Amino acid sequence: MINPADMLKIGGILRKFQNNHPKVVAFLNHELSSNIPVGSVIEMTVTKPDEAPVTTNFRVLQDDLDMVDTLKKMQK
Repeated sequence: MINPADMLKIGGILRKFQNNHPKVVAFLNHELSSNIPVGSVIEMTVTKPDEAPVTTNFRVLQDDLDMVDTLKKMQK
């Protein structure tokens, strides 16, 4: 069971992330609300200063979609 105080901390951290990165949040909200089907591939790239970019990806599973649904319900 998650501690209620920890839930409040998570909420604050998420709000700060939203304020710092509004374009990322808008992108994620749009894509996650568009019902990404199982089997879709999500790709991420990290580019650090003075280093070559590193890219990875994963194929979306039903468990991933269930997790997203749970997180959406927690926001309400």
